[in-house]
Amino acid sequence: MVRSFLYFLLIGVFTTTIYAQKTYRKDFKAMGSGFQITVVAKDSSEAFSAINLAKQEIARIEKLISSWDINSETSAINRNAGIDAVVVSEELFSLIERATKLSALTDGAFDISYASMDKIWKFDGSVQEMPNDAAIKASIAKVGFHKILLDPKQNSVFLTEKGMKIGFGAIGKGYAADKAKELLREMGVPAGIVNASGDMNTWGKQLNGKPWTVAITNPLNKNKAFATLPITDGAVVTSGNYEKYINISGKRYTHIIDPRSGYPSSGLLSVTVFAPKAELADALATSVFVMGKEAGIDRINQLPQVECIIVDEEGEVTTSNHIKIDKL
Repeated sequence: MVRSFLYFLLIGVFTTTIYAQKTYRKDFKAMGSGFQITVVAKDSSEAFSAINLAKQEIARIEKLISSWDINSETSAINRNAGIDAVVVSEELFSLIERATKLSALTDGAFDISYASMDKIWKFDGSVQEMPNDAAIKASIAKVGFHKILLDPKQNSVFLTEKGMKIGFGAIGKGYAADKAKELLREMGVPAGIVNASGDMNTWGKQLNGKPWTVAITNPLNKNKAFATLPITDGAVVTSGNYEKYINISGKRYTHIIDPRSGYPSSGLLSVTVFAPKAELADALATSVFVMGKEAGIDRINQLPQVECIIVDEEGEVTTSNHIKIDKL
């Protein structure tokens, strides 16, 4: 999933001081992507001590959910697909359990077993025609969240078919952002932002007393924002197809594949979701993109404290019921 360049307008916060506090930021790499953590603190020592602990927490989560680390619990689950159940930590079990509930909520548009999919689509310009129906159908043969069996008494996970895999590419960074924010708040950091490669999670306010402001990239011109919104103690995530897609017979297809059909999603340029947690926003942004505008908006409108902004291929902006945007 390609993230739009969501960014926060931090005008003056690096030079303004109120009540002996300043804003400090650190950029680093984690989970194969760029992360940023911004905190409000009284001095640099306090700030970077907190940020470094949050960075360690993100590294811990990466080790837990990585399917590339052969020693991770996730890798153990995948190795034993179709063979045996694997007892895992309560944390990973809970994450997988929430993921399967999100799959049910989105009618399978979100599915961590997407990692089982044979990658027959390429978005490097080499694909000029649609793969045949048989190849597409075969590519998703092992995908299906209902094939993930969970035993809460044993904290065990069993993938029912050999060759099945789970992956957290559409939820892991959001979860990491949530856990880093949770840790920083427990340490007494009064305000900040965790930016997990576009999965944003905020708390508190800027030094001037105003909410953090998120600027949403215009998918028709990624160098410009088309709207800004204030956000306090919440998360925002955008999924977009304007950087990675293919055109076949005059129709645009995104790199975001529908795990139910094996076909790329079409019709939308970007989906931005606001939610209490980045994990939820992360999963829903992908899901709405797959579900399409009408079904996606309808589902979002049924969820408390969740809002979304959709931009379709015609450039039309559609929002959920309780959100207002200030267009630039």
